[in-house]
Amino acid sequence: QVQLVESGGGLVQPGESLRLSCAASGSDFSGEVMGWYRQAPGNQRELVAYITSRSSTTYASSVKGRFTISRDNTKNTVYLQMNSLKPEDTAVYYCNRLSASYPWGQGTQVTVSS
Repeated sequence: QVQLVESGGGLVQPGESLRLSCAASGSDFSGEVMGWYRQAPGNQRELVAYITSRSSTTYASSVKGRFTISRDNTKNTVYLQMNSLKPEDTAVYYCNRLSASYPWGQGTQVTVSS
């Protein structure tokens, strides 16, 4: 059974950084396109960034230049380095296949506030 566990969230001030991790188990993810999603209160879940099996990356315009997605296939882990955080980045962050077809994990809360 596929399981995704996100971690690394927290409360930070605007302009600070966080690094999120997503540990995947139950399958070999090295060939999968993996993405980071986020959901703010009252909003739909949105795709923030994704990375192909060959580590080609794509970003939402709202985070481009500030966030970096990466992966370590030896650890079945996907990362999201978030720099220059803004209050509007506040959300619960999740990882999943680009097709969002795995069961969702619990997510990790990111709160950006002064």
